Amino acid sequence: MEYVLQDTIALLSRTPVALDALLRGLPDVWITSNEGEGTWTVRDVIAHLIHGERNNWIPRVKWILEVGEGKPFITFERDSFRKEPVEALLTEFGEARLDSLNQLRALNLTSSQLDLRGTHPVFGPVTLSQQLATWATHDLTHLHQISRIMAHQYRAAVGPWSKFLGVLQCCGHSSL
Repeated sequence: MEYVLQDTIALLSRTPVALDALLRGLPDVWITSNEGEGTWTVRDVIAHLIHGERNNWIPRVKWILEVGEGKPFITFERDSFRKEPVEALLTEFGEARLDSLNQLRALNLTSSQLDLRGTHPVFGPVTLSQQLATWATHDLTHLHQISRIMAHQYRAAVGPWSKFLGVLQCCGHSSL
């Protein structure tokens, strides 16, 4: 699939709405349970998404535009957890995402700018389009993770059907 900025924005704009529809008003057990020791809760994932909005996506877009490859991105702290009610986190995420997308649109990026490079501290050179595509794919990864965390709560309850439920067979994919 060819990279198209407007397609990325279309996906990014829907993540807060999808999360809000799925999570707002759910009993706390769905929000505070995890998949076992050392794993994230749904609340942790939402807090991580907020942290990314504030400290990763748009700051790195601007870094590529202003600094380029001369200096690596500032390292992103992935484990930024908070304990506010999920409703407050969902609202904050929606507001932060709206702000991020407004900033992105205001940049009026050209196709030649999408080829500009920055330096990731682990991966090395990356293009602006790769950074933006990663932002959208990061959302999809965490939507998948949230469904996996929630499904895990019924792992035993589904009995023999578990072998047919792919979400219960997935062990996660993040190793960085």
